[in-house]
Amino acid sequence: MPGPAKTDLDGSWRVAADIGGTFTDVIALGPGGRVVPVKVLSTPPDFGSGVLGGTQAALSAASVLPNQVTAMLHATTVATNAILEMRGARTALVTTRGFRDVLELGRLRRPLLYDLSWQRPTPLVPRRHRYEIDQRITADGRLEPPADPAELARVAGEIRAADIEAVAVCLINSYACPEEERRVAAELRALLPGTYVTASVDITPQMQEYERTSTAVVNSYVGPQVHDYVTALGEGLREAGVSAPLMIMQSSGGLLDAPSVVGRPVQIIESGPAAGVIAVRKLSRLMGLDSVVAFDMGGTTAKASLIENGEPFVAGDYEVGGGMNITRGLGKGAGYALRVPSIDIAEVGAGGGSVISTDVAGSLRVGPESAGSRPGPACYGNGGTSPTLTDANVVLGYLSSQALAGGRVTIEPDLARQAIAPVAEDLGVDIPAAARGAYEVAVSSMTKAVKAVTSERGRDPREAVMVAFGGAGPLYGAAIARELGIETVIVPVHTGLFSSLGLLVADTERQAVLPYRADLQALDLLGAEFDRMAKEVTEALREADPSAHTEVQRILDMRYRGQRFELSVTVPGGTLDEALMASARQRFHAEHHRTYGRAGTDELVEIVNLRVRGRVRNPVSIERILSLPPSEPGAETTRACRFDQSEPTPVIARSALSPEPRQGPLVIEDMDSTTLVPPAATAHRDRFNNIVIRWTNTAPEATS
Repeated sequence: MPGPAKTDLDGSWRVAADIGGTFTDVIALGPGGRVVPVKVLSTPPDFGSGVLGGTQAALSAASVLPNQVTAMLHATTVATNAILEMRGARTALVTTRGFRDVLELGRLRRPLLYDLSWQRPTPLVPRRHRYEIDQRITADGRLEPPADPAELARVAGEIRAADIEAVAVCLINSYACPEEERRVAAELRALLPGTYVTASVDITPQMQEYERTSTAVVNSYVGPQVHDYVTALGEGLREAGVSAPLMIMQSSGGLLDAPSVVGRPVQIIESGPAAGVIAVRKLSRLMGLDSVVAFDMGGTTAKASLIENGEPFVAGDYEVGGGMNITRGLGKGAGYALRVPSIDIAEVGAGGGSVISTDVAGSLRVGPESAGSRPGPACYGNGGTSPTLTDANVVLGYLSSQALAGGRVTIEPDLARQAIAPVAEDLGVDIPAAARGAYEVAVSSMTKAVKAVTSERGRDPREAVMVAFGGAGPLYGAAIARELGIETVIVPVHTGLFSSLGLLVADTERQAVLPYRADLQALDLLGAEFDRMAKEVTEALREADPSAHTEVQRILDMRYRGQRFELSVTVPGGTLDEALMASARQRFHAEHHRTYGRAGTDELVEIVNLRVRGRVRNPVSIERILSLPPSEPGAETTRACRFDQSEPTPVIARSALSPEPRQGPLVIEDMDSTTLVPPAATAHRDRFNNIVIRWTNTAPEATS
């Protein structure tokens, strides 16, 4: 096995911190490929305290001074939590007269067609705080008339009297004349000093008023909280001696500087999940894997994403706050629409802290309620009494009765059994049977997330390899793979902190988007717009690092005439001629056929948006940080684990696993996670120190 290898860090240290619902994961990466991982309990509502505490603990463990840190990288849930917990800023909307109710009209979609009790989510801006102005932008960009400064002053007075903290400005057809909307936003900023103001065209200058309005509103709703959080975290790091610039993960999978994030916080809604997908992307490229399902399970949620040919799917819009977050249209309507790039991630409310209960019909339920980190699962001994999946895993013998997170969290098995006992009584079974039932219900729930990014996208999950990570992912990865007919599951090193590792290897990224106009039918004008956008993102990236080498990718959002949803197709570099456009259309036809089972003709294809993605490659290779933590394998032990029945199960460390396959059942314990190898599977350790689990007889029929 390869030992620690050198990185391209030249003596400097990089620190990455990822906040989860239960744990905050911190990794310090230094010269020689030295990795120092730390896992601490998250500290809601002041999540920054956990980041600072974890960072200081990691630097102390590495015997490193804070001024040796040259990059501070972060993935945060602060924006997501503000929406899920409905505790964002008191927000107002300023829009064209007649469009006050766009937020409530929406797209008239129902995620649950036959659920008569379903209700649309409450708008983030109450109707009384939506202000109309007598201003109009026509579809071709003319002003009939422009906004009246006197009317804006009147509206600003009403907003001030309502004690509003943030304002979203979205004028009809403003994508056709962005200067007018920016002028209105600038006047409101001048009239309302200290108020957070968003112009929709600065976030998503695209057609479709509802999506643009909703995105601007969400940006303003979370803006003040993200501003305060990022500012306080930056000050706390500087006080601790860490002067390195703070970079934050975007939903699209690239890092962005903190000041830019403060201006566009809607770009970091899926910050944490995206970091894990990027780590899997780098690993899949290293291993030469064509199709990979990234499965991430933490304390509160489980997430799935698909990576093909080394690239994750990036959607142009999605929803947040509606149960299972997805990016495809037919399941939408339950959350708040966002029109910003995001990695296609399906998320369900099932994690280690998910609460186990029975419903009125006596059926077993898992989540979406979570015990979080405080008080946490009952077995943590912090006062929690609700039964959780972590308690079930302790009862089943899958988790050690000693400690988790390298000894930072103690486990009390008796408390776990006491918590599960009422559920077992309701079901009329013994406590281990109730715990196993909860495990299987969770597997069923999380399987839906994997299907959402595979079979519902026209991909057969049986053709993919699963990479399971997160604190709880390796406990469930093999069982979920079995349900879907996936033969191989990979559990990478540092799996419980894999999202933090993703931050260490992520690229810096900027994007620009432009709606397609009639005059762009001329290929020379289309190419000129692509060149202008490429220059825009390149200059923005070089502001942070003038010596950076920027890679630019051109993308077209395309659809058939009459469709509501589009697919994204990359356009190779070079002069934009008819041959390149014909190639783009053919790729669109192929992707449409694979996704929806049919394809049309060239005459039906229309371009919706132009996109440019600029990227500065990270010099740190994931291969150089996949060495095993320095530790002794330790003596092999045995404990009883419940599968179909109770079986004596060997318990070993990852370092004790050899390249030769070993038959399950088997429990493999790391500092940051535990891997479960069921009886009908084998496990071995490959040259990258991954645990590779293979089923000896998969279930190929379970793919629908």
